[in-house]
Amino acid sequence: MATPDENRLSARNDLAWAISVGGIATVAFAALLLFTWTFAGALFVIFAGILLGVALNAMTNMLGRVVRLPHALRLAIVCMVLAGLLSGVIFLGGSAIAEQAAALSDTIKSQLVGVKALLDRHGIDTSYFDIANPVTPPASPAPGKPVAAPTTHSLPGLAENGGAIVSQTLKLLLSTVSAVGNFFIVLFLGLAFAAQPSVYRGGLLFMAPARHRARATVVLDRVGETLERWLNAQMVTMFAVFSVTWVGLTIIGIPSSFILGIQAGLLAFIPTVGALIGGLIVVLASLASGWVAATSAFVLFLGVHALESYVITPLTQRRALSIPPATLFAVQILLGVVFGIWGLALALPLMAIAKVMIDYFKADEAIAA
Repeated sequence: MATPDENRLSARNDLAWAISVGGIATVAFAALLLFTWTFAGALFVIFAGILLGVALNAMTNMLGRVVRLPHALRLAIVCMVLAGLLSGVIFLGGSAIAEQAAALSDTIKSQLVGVKALLDRHGIDTSYFDIANPVTPPASPAPGKPVAAPTTHSLPGLAENGGAIVSQTLKLLLSTVSAVGNFFIVLFLGLAFAAQPSVYRGGLLFMAPARHRARATVVLDRVGETLERWLNAQMVTMFAVFSVTWVGLTIIGIPSSFILGIQAGLLAFIPTVGALIGGLIVVLASLASGWVAATSAFVLFLGVHALESYVITPLTQRRALSIPPATLFAVQILLGVVFGIWGLALALPLMAIAKVMIDYFKADEAIAA
């Protein structure tokens, strides 16, 4: 039988152990947050590569229901079909897409300038917008002062202007190289994950503790199935939004209807926020064709949004994901503000993973209780 002194010593040891474990866990969690914050860009690129791999693997599995071929051969067929479709679009309509994109850019810029002028006329301060890039006129000379003769640019001024041009050129070059590099990184990771999904699945499970490996297997498989179903549903939704927007704008008579349909379909990947941005771009581009065309385009946007929200999404994602719209919108805004476009675009799949894990552990606790 333990004595009171031994009981007090054991209690102190238990308390010291609990404090030590809590302190280590707190430091580890803080270090994980710091690591995530520091390398958020790289982590989002890796996650985008994983999503691409899941999408390619899902299409490969769908092809496997039709033909009995090895996984590598089915993946090669899927990649060749996708590359052929992309090459066909570029070859057949590349010049038209480039022309429509340039015309759309000029139209939206002019409409933004017009909107800014309209707001200025109604007394709304728009000084924080840098839309028109106005050139400040030279100040008038004071009465009685002689007008200074115009001077030519001195050598230091030319050197400064040349340095600014070189600096802007380098920034543009670096941003282009970064974007192209991220694209190829995502493409390589997606192909690597899709080529050997079982290898990476086994590696992730190997890192889990042996006593929790069975639970980790269930969670990982559920996450993979959820992401596959969601990505399949998103591809159907994006194609439907692109088709309806393109055909509708063509009927209305809006120029650049094809490129507007493409951007609407791509933005449909981002729920709620993407639809709002796509609708704003469509309406701005339609203002150049008159108020009737702009009103028709706005009605078309409402129809497409209703079709997406109340018909396509419930039919395609009833088994994939169910997240309240307000929760999804709040998380999108938060991740978008903190991490930029990556956080905005990948908010939903990240929430899908979190929801699967929460649902599993809630069900596990309910069974244990």
